[in-house]
Amino acid sequence: MRVRVDRELCISAASCIALLPEVFELDEEGKAVIKSSDGSKTSEWVEFSKFSADEKMVLEAAKSCPTNAVFIEDDTGKQIYP
Repeated sequence: MRVRVDRELCISAASCIALLPEVFELDEEGKAVIKSSDGSKTSEWVEFSKFSADEKMVLEAAKSCPTNAVFIEDDTGKQIYP
């Protein structure tokens, strides 16, 4: 599974951060980014193995976004959400 944030859709609502602050945070532009366990931050695709969070919680965080800016794909590249 992998996750990314569409920066054009992100409106800085920070609902993903409220649910998973260990995975998401706002950058200097006020857009959500994904924090990897190695300390890197990006809005591009990040493999689930790069951060420590429950898959169910990552999906909940994605669903909490009012603009559906958090995208999730399974291991085959099939879009799971939105």
